[in-house]
Amino acid sequence: MKISIVIPCFNEHATIEALLTKVHDAPIAYDKEIIVIDDGSTDGTRELLQLHLNHLVSKLILQPHNQGKGAALAAGFAVATGDVLIIQDADLEYNPQEYPKLLKPIEDDVADVVFGSRFLTGECHRVLYFWHSLGNKAITLLSNILTNINLTDVETCYKVFKRDVYTQLTIEEKGFGVEPELTAKVAKLRVPIYEVGISYYGRTYAEGKKISYKDGFKAIFCIIKYNLFQ
Repeated sequence: MKISIVIPCFNEHATIEALLTKVHDAPIAYDKEIIVIDDGSTDGTRELLQLHLNHLVSKLILQPHNQGKGAALAAGFAVATGDVLIIQDADLEYNPQEYPKLLKPIEDDVADVVFGSRFLTGECHRVLYFWHSLGNKAITLLSNILTNINLTDVETCYKVFKRDVYTQLTIEEKGFGVEPELTAKVAKLRVPIYEVGISYYGRTYAEGKKISYKDGFKAIFCIIKYNLFQ
């Protein structure tokens, strides 16, 4: 089995080398296809990837300018060839050491899609922003109402798809709205979806966190759009 690991990346000079090393060291026996999409970085990330980290990357896609996480994922999905695809952020908030638990429901042939939940877990979590946590739970609740599935973490980075699923997903959202979009589209496929608990090493804004309250309102719009009007 081959695993495609799709990594959208924007201005992550401080973390991208460590992240790619962790992905390489992830304790899975499968072939890894590591796809990095540089989304118009301006902090030297692009040059680092091209000149010094190319040996750690199977496919490097250079977006001409910053377009957003959804656009980066769409580019990565388009070139992925793995039997399974894992979405991995470049900021070290999510730990590639947990790939085995994400893949287990697929290996056991009970799931076509796996979400890694930051809330369905006994794993370690950095204590951060209350309003982010509350907003995430509200977004997840609204998504569940309209999809009629009982996820605990719609906004999680860790989403894992079998090839038969990810090749059916046409990503339209350019930015962070891609998370509820993918959830809505997967729910409509009526394939088996599982959740597993994961750890979460969140960042502060001073450390480079990019999502804002505006993205929360966008998520609500996308939940309504992709569940009720498509």
